[in-house]
Parts: sequence; C-alpha cells; structure tokens
Amino acid sequence: MISQSKYDQIQQQTLDYFQKAGIRLTNEEKDAIEVADFGLGELEQSGLQLLTYLNSDRVCAKELVLLPGQTCPEHRHPPVAGGPGKEETFRCRWGTVYLYVPGEPAAEPKATPPPHRRQHYTVWHEIVLQAGEQYTLMPDTLHWFQGGAAGAVVSEFSSHSDDESDIFTDPDIQRAPIIQ
Repeated sequence: MISQSKYDQIQQQTLDYFQKAGIRLTNEEKDAIEVADFGLGELEQSGLQLLTYLNSDRVCAKELVLLPGQTCPEHRHPPVAGGPGKEETFRCRWGTVYLYVPGEPAAEPKATPPPHRRQHYTVWHEIVLQAGEQYTLMPDTLHWFQGGAAGAVVSEFSSHSDDESDIFTDPDIQRAPIIQ
C-alpha cells in the first residue's frame, strides 16, 4: 500500500528521469504514470514506475523508470488465452539497468535484491544494459532487474501486455497498486 502523497512525489521524481533521458510527454501521459510498489510497502527497494503508451491486441510500448537500486521483482509472463506469453525487448535509454535471466550465474552480481526477499530471486545470469543497449526476453522467461547507482530509464517494446497475468516468485506481491 502507498499513500497518495508518496505516489504523487514518486510520479514527479519519475518526470525528472524522463527529462534526463530526453523523453517528452504530453500532460495526459504525465498524469498516466503508474507507480507500482507491488503491495510490499518498500517502493525504493521493490518497485517500478511505468508509462504505457500503447497496449493493443498485438503490441505494447512502455517506458520504465527505476530509481537508484530499485528492483522490479522476479517474474515471468506465462501463456495467456492460448497465446505464448509476452515477448519483450528492454532498451536502456538512460543510466544503467542490471537484468537477470536464466543461465550461468554471475560470479559477483552487480545488483542486490532486498535482503529480506532474497529467497525469491532464483535467476542470476547478469545482463548489463547501458544507454543504447537492448535485450530481448522470450515468453515465460523468469527475469528481474534493478536500476544502477543513478537509476535507469528503459523503453519496453513487447507483444500484448497482460500485467495481471504475470507470475511473481515472491507470493507477497500484488501487481496493482493500492493507494491509501
């Protein structure tokens, strides 16, 4: 749960990140920025700010903002309604993002999930994305990601997004924000 004043504060901070990345938004888009605290009440550790430009039956385009050290918890996009699940490409626009997927674990990962939730992070193959770099995730692939020391702005291009169907490794997560 997140208070309305905290939600508004983080929305404003998110606009600052979009400005750093040179991303211009309409007033309607500014108002549509979502602050996702995943129901954990620890937004600076586990959270994500996002703006969905388009989510049609076929494609989706979003901007994601991660504060410094902020983590989007481990999850996957399973098959939905006979489809294969969401395929997504992350393109770093500003800052650094650490992305973790199945594969050979990093010997010394650069990101650190919240210590009290560490048991819910199971994939440790590290992909480091700097501005201008991108990585594509196939449907139903476990992944999590974290903003670097200055945070990050990431464009997401994907097939249709059905966030409510995402499966998180941490059973305490609630995808939709609850505002007090």
